[in-house]
Amino acid sequence: MKKTILLFLFIFLVSGLSYGQFALGLKLGYNGSSLTTNLDSIKNQFNSGFHVGAWAHFGKRFYVAPEVLYCMSGGVFSYDGSVSSPKYWSEKITIGSLDIPLMLGFKIIHSDVITWRIEVGPEVSFALSKKISDDLNPKIQPSDLNTANWYVLGGTGIDFLFLAFDIRYKYGLSQLISDASNQSFNTKNNVFLVSLGFKIFGKK
Repeated sequence: MKKTILLFLFIFLVSGLSYGQFALGLKLGYNGSSLTTNLDSIKNQFNSGFHVGAWAHFGKRFYVAPEVLYCMSGGVFSYDGSVSSPKYWSEKITIGSLDIPLMLGFKIIHSDVITWRIEVGPEVSFALSKKISDDLNPKIQPSDLNTANWYVLGGTGIDFLFLAFDIRYKYGLSQLISDASNQSFNTKNNVFLVSLGFKIFGKK
């Protein structure tokens, strides 16, 4: 984890030296997540969460935008059967993570007042907290969740004066849950994010 964070910090520094235009700000927002599985007998439900953190912006028309975010995500798994069945189980998975995306973007429309941009990039995520809330017959334990996970993000955003509005989709590349209770879950975490950012320094 330390090596990965140091690598991203090195990229931030190189980006800052390579691009003359720089801005720094804060952001917060809503995220809706869904945990997928390859088991047809398991149902998954949408889960709401939030994210908050800081962003940096290096470049003009083409830019690099690293971020550091705290994110709450997860989902609900349940056995596809009757609640009265002795085999029924349901568990809510909640993850608090430190997310470090590195976005590469292009400004389609760019002016001092309003900017429309598109961006894509990788993200490494470290689970800081893992909570499992079970109703009956628990199948998944916190230890079954992987601590480090990789994602790819894509989205678009609009900047208006010192405000930034972003919409993104985050697709899980690595398995959040590989196996649990001697079953192969092959679980990935996919997240939809909407955020509002505030520029506090520099020119974007």
